[in-house]
Amino acid sequence: MFLRWGYGPVLTNQTCKTAKPADRDYKLSDSGGLYLHVMRTGARIWRWKYRIHGKEKVLTFGRYPEVSLVSAREKRDEARKAKREGLDPSVLRKQEKAASARAAGETFEIISRDWHARQRPRWISRHSNIVLSRLQKEVFPFVGPIPIRQVTPPMVLEVLRRMEKRGANDIARRVHHYISATFIYAIASGSADWNPAADMQKALPPVPKRKYPALRTIEEARELLKAVEAARGHPLTKLASRLLALTAVRSGPLRHAEWGEFQLEGPTPHWRIPAAKMKLDLEQRQQEAFDFIVPLAPAAVEIVRLVASFSGNAPYLFPNGRSSQKPMSENALSVAYRRLPGFASRHVPHGWRSTFSTIMNELAERQGRPGDRQVIDLMLAHQPKGIEGIYNRAAFMPRRHELAQIWAELLLEGLPPSSSILDIQRH
Repeated sequence: MFLRWGYGPVLTNQTCKTAKPADRDYKLSDSGGLYLHVMRTGARIWRWKYRIHGKEKVLTFGRYPEVSLVSAREKRDEARKAKREGLDPSVLRKQEKAASARAAGETFEIISRDWHARQRPRWISRHSNIVLSRLQKEVFPFVGPIPIRQVTPPMVLEVLRRMEKRGANDIARRVHHYISATFIYAIASGSADWNPAADMQKALPPVPKRKYPALRTIEEARELLKAVEAARGHPLTKLASRLLALTAVRSGPLRHAEWGEFQLEGPTPHWRIPAAKMKLDLEQRQQEAFDFIVPLAPAAVEIVRLVASFSGNAPYLFPNGRSSQKPMSENALSVAYRRLPGFASRHVPHGWRSTFSTIMNELAERQGRPGDRQVIDLMLAHQPKGIEGIYNRAAFMPRRHELAQIWAELLLEGLPPSSSILDIQRH
């Protein structure tokens, strides 16, 4: 049954393979304390007997034939080496199992989702959803299941390269930030030792500054409004387009505008956009002092009142076509503009801000009113360096009302009244 080799009896594969169960458990000894424990049930288990600190202990290496004779001897030799270094192989095995179990619960996806959950209170809902969606689409399918300590720089770079190949360089840079932030969080919480995404920004192609297509003359701006309002489409979309053009606000606050934000009576009607809906940092969005006031020309007041007569009891001025309890889709205006012959690639909803700025600044220059440039910037919610937004909220309000009226008269010259949009619908 045994062969003599070196320091003790040695098993053969044939001996292990043919070992049969008996009335009681028995052992087939190999060298160096290793033996095959043959149980009455037929199971054959590799075990290693050793002594440490005067105490006899047994370490299990697994079942035969899943663990072969050669593998069992390798495990024995590794355990003997640890013992010579003063380590208890049994304790070391428990530590390895604990580390393995911990690693299984510390995959990149688990840690990244934890990071996202902790950031969520600092973000607006839309941004939070975008970040999670990009992680789920761009990152988790590739490195999500990998223990975070095992993620390497080449793995991260490969994730980013996939986005680059389809031309999504801007998204690649943003995703890189999410990955790096996840590792920084993991290091702080003890789940990682280093950040393999650090300094990788330099390996990514530069992203050109985004420019929104926008019309540059008042004549073109009028023609665009005429085209939008003459085309097929929902009247609320057309009214939203006209109000966006008159106020030059971002489309987000317009789509999410609620009735309580508008003060239409009195000599200075205005729209008070809550700071939470503005493009501000977290601390500012939480302060009422950073609410933004939009002066309303009579033409803008008319639109709000017309919408009230059409929208009914919906919480938003411009409700979603499928659900009156939700705001207008963010693509509604963009789609309406893209369908216009001659304007598809020349102007987008956000472009009204640039159109307003260009035309009104040119007018200020012609009229010798250089001070209007700062007022125009304030009307676009731009915060000049060194001036607190809390001061900007009401700065130059009389002149802002005047400019809002001038802009409305310029823009709507020759156009039918806003009520005609609803009149067409009713007929």
